[in-house]
Amino acid sequence: MTDRRDQVLVSTEWLAEHLNDPDVRVIDATFHLADTGLDARAEYEARHIPGAVFFDFADIADPDHELDYMLPGAEVFAEKVGALGLGDGKKIVAYDSIGLFSAARAWWMFRLFGYDNVAILNGGLPKWLAEGRPTEAGVAKPTPVTFTPHARPELVVRWQDVLAALDKPDLQLADARTPNRWSGEIEERYPGTRRGHIPRSVNVFWEDLVNPDKTVRSTEELRGLFVAQGIDPDKPVITTCGLGVTACMLALALHMSGNDQWAVYDGSWNEWGRLMDLPVESVA
Repeated sequence: MTDRRDQVLVSTEWLAEHLNDPDVRVIDATFHLADTGLDARAEYEARHIPGAVFFDFADIADPDHELDYMLPGAEVFAEKVGALGLGDGKKIVAYDSIGLFSAARAWWMFRLFGYDNVAILNGGLPKWLAEGRPTEAGVAKPTPVTFTPHARPELVVRWQDVLAALDKPDLQLADARTPNRWSGEIEERYPGTRRGHIPRSVNVFWEDLVNPDKTVRSTEELRGLFVAQGIDPDKPVITTCGLGVTACMLALALHMSGNDQWAVYDGSWNEWGRLMDLPVESVA
């Protein structure tokens, strides 16, 4: 097992020491679900880590897809992140205001487009604030740079790929949603979306991946969460969730454990649950 923890995570101490390094770029990748009533951009403008730019998932998305937040093409991604000053040769550090949530999707998006020099702030903004570290208000004005994408299509799957995989005996499908959404006990957030889960998927709840202080649990503990649900963390795994956000947390955990055979179902339940011809299971 290869433990990539030190490659994927940076500490608040490290970021405080390197915050003004010319090759370090910080992104506020906060995202809030619609029913929370919270505004991630407004939060950023009111308070963010000094120098951080706002990574807007609604903007850095496929403009032609009927669903929001879907992965953009390589050219769109390169244009959007380059305008944020995020480009070749930069060390990118992502954080969010929850601790570890949507920052994982930003990490995944950069890796999918071939950029490995990206890490997540362990503990996120909550830990940074708890330690009394500095913040600033307003909007950063970065100098545009060039981002050169090198797509890795193996890190993402579509609904057609998942459907085809359902007949394969070695399929491993991990769903990061809350247990009561996975089981179908409660209504979904978005109209027209059915209750339940993709057949053969198991529930690995995203909040179980973090400690009370919002830092990521040990690699051994992360592996144990998958094993407890019958997932072999050393074999291929497709991760899914509600909107393709916390699925990236499961991908992050697998990657930290040395697994190079994972992929994120980008549309996740927001897509699968709306496509009425696709199979659904429920235990409620």
